[in-house]
Amino acid sequence: MEHERATDSFDRLTGGEVPVLIDFFATWCGPCKMTAPALDVLKQRLGDRLRIIKIDIDNPHNAAVVARYGVRSVPTLMLWRSGQLLWRESGARSADELEQIVRAHAAM
Repeated sequence: MEHERATDSFDRLTGGEVPVLIDFFATWCGPCKMTAPALDVLKQRLGDRLRIIKIDIDNPHNAAVVARYGVRSVPTLMLWRSGQLLWRESGARSADELEQIVRAHAAM
């Protein structure tokens, strides 16, 4: 998984043909800690067919994108492809649930 400075690269990251799952998280967040292993499993299953980007909401470099998308709870997950937001939800999900969501919304 990649950690990015969201203000510099969010539009570039979400604009490609490969679907991108953005995980807005915080290090102090219990549900975020539960989501991290599910994201690892999802990445193993889908490999290069999906990018997973983690954005720490407490990092000051990410404040603009957190505000831009109104992230008010963590984890907040967003699925993007070709610059279009395909799905968004807050809360922990299992790897199986995430895989179903990605496959359904990103036509994989």
